[in-house]
Amino acid sequence: MKLNTVNVSFALTLFAGSALAGATYTLTESIVGEGFYDSFNFEAIPDPTDGRVTYVNQSTAQMLNLTYAMGNTFIMRADDTTVLNATGPGRNSVRIRSNNQYTQHVVVFDMQHMPEGCGTWPAVWETNEANWPDGGEVDIVEGVNNVEPNQSTLHTSPNCSMPASTTELGTTVSTDCDSSVDGNAGCGVQLTEDYNSFGPGFNSIGGGWYAMERTNSSISVWFWERNDETAPIDAISGAGIIDTSLWGTPAAYFPNTYCDLASHFDANNIIINLTFCESCPACGDWAGNAAVYAASGCPSDCITYVDSNPAAFTDAYFQFSSINVYT
Repeated sequence: MKLNTVNVSFALTLFAGSALAGATYTLTESIVGEGFYDSFNFEAIPDPTDGRVTYVNQSTAQMLNLTYAMGNTFIMRADDTTVLNATGPGRNSVRIRSNNQYTQHVVVFDMQHMPEGCGTWPAVWETNEANWPDGGEVDIVEGVNNVEPNQSTLHTSPNCSMPASTTELGTTVSTDCDSSVDGNAGCGVQLTEDYNSFGPGFNSIGGGWYAMERTNSSISVWFWERNDETAPIDAISGAGIIDTSLWGTPAAYFPNTYCDLASHFDANNIIINLTFCESCPACGDWAGNAAVYAASGCPSDCITYVDSNPAAFTDAYFQFSSINVYT
């Protein structure tokens, strides 16, 4: 999720995490079901990427059934019933931000479903909104318009780049992480080893697990499908202690070869959101870009489609079983 370089300052509470030495970490937070309401706040803010969206607060989201929780299930979704007025506000949706912040850590997302549909731009990511881009940004899950596979990306202040070739399963598509160049494309890796890592493909297999490890020497992202027999048991079971050195080659790998990660990333929050038809050139102009939208095989133009076809967003929802954080 690329932030707007003009509007990035929001109030937040700092809560820095700490990592154990090496690749072994201890479970410090297990967020399940109703626990999402205790661990996250709902950001009813103007969309920093100028999307065709209205983010609502928790009470409104619950009243409109845009979020609910029971057992080990947490849902957050967009409105799928309202035809929008072209001059009125955007489609109601949800954006949540963790109350805690993290530095060196591992986070594992057990996700059953992610939003799909033309015009959608879902993201699971970490940043410090009050210090962007200087505090860094890690996009763990991100994509638009049902286009597979997933892309994991870093966005930073200047003087941070990645090697063109690293030890990863995915494919590096851009190497300059500096948010002020290349339309804030960032340094991205597409998870080309598994096209079920995003959108309809992901949902068709019952989802899976995303994990991200952040240290001062590297940032890594892994993805395992729901029925992947090679998935590490400690990662997918919510074990009290995990060892990332046993997890195999990551899908995306961002080493500190040409980037001092310690100075480019500070304490970040986890953010999960769904926007539509972003139209902010300074933010990368991705989902709402006319050429990108058309190339995705989507009908009409993005804003008209989102305004006029609420039923197209019945499947525009996140479903999480848990988020486990290790430090």
